[in-house]
Amino acid sequence: MTEEEKVFSGGVAVITGAGAGIGMGIARRCGQIGMTVIVTDVDKARADAVAAEIVAAGGKAEAIRIDVSQPEALDALAQDVFDRHGAVRLLVNNAGIETLGLTWEIPVSRWETTLNVNIHGIVHGVRAFVPHMLRVGQEAWIGNLASVGSFGIMPTQTAYIMSKHAIQSFSECLYLEMQVAKAPINVSSIIPGMLKTSIFDAQAGEGEPANASSHRATMAHMMATYGMDLDEGCRRFVAQMAARKFWVSSQPEMTEQALAGRIALFQDQATPALNDQTRALLGL
Repeated sequence: MTEEEKVFSGGVAVITGAGAGIGMGIARRCGQIGMTVIVTDVDKARADAVAAEIVAAGGKAEAIRIDVSQPEALDALAQDVFDRHGAVRLLVNNAGIETLGLTWEIPVSRWETTLNVNIHGIVHGVRAFVPHMLRVGQEAWIGNLASVGSFGIMPTQTAYIMSKHAIQSFSECLYLEMQVAKAPINVSSIIPGMLKTSIFDAQAGEGEPANASSHRATMAHMMATYGMDLDEGCRRFVAQMAARKFWVSSQPEMTEQALAGRIALFQDQATPALNDQTRALLGL
């Protein structure tokens, strides 16, 4: 029996944005190690497909449609899951979208959706679930999806990068709040490097400026060519959460490189600059 099986088997996992990408990979891994997986996604058909895959492999899962940009929907989800299952051992606030384009060219609706999903969806996921976790009083885990982008800067990915900086700060503060409250809740910042997901697929860019499509295509190609296998990355995430780590990385060397760059920028109080890699990525 693996360490994550000892920690998580028999418990309930709630994962947002689990109809595709990292959420799907974490959901599958949770099913493999004996958890009852609540697969949530704004696209019910995708959530159904992931839940069915888990069940077909011998696991336990159910699918629920949730739009994490609606705080009241997360309140209802938390109440429903605790009413029916009694406790939640693992909450993974994963739902997120990538938005590309120059800040002033991104339409208001796309800006609002990005911030509501990427930031408010995680904040209100925590706000909705933690009171129930505290009431139950059992040890529990929360993983919030950050990114190596939480420590970097990238023009035309400003909306996404900004949101991930916010989630990293939120998770750090939340970790300390659990200590202040003497709560039996472990908090992890999940930091994907580059995994093979669909986040840069063309259809995911609906509502972006038209000139963002070439950057999206370039990023999709890089991810498909150089990205880590999704299931391997998610296996690492679950194992590190089970070990009660705050820093949970798929590729620690990428996290360390991003952190070193950020530290150097701060220490030198340097002016933000386009490096050669960024120039090449943007076709400059």
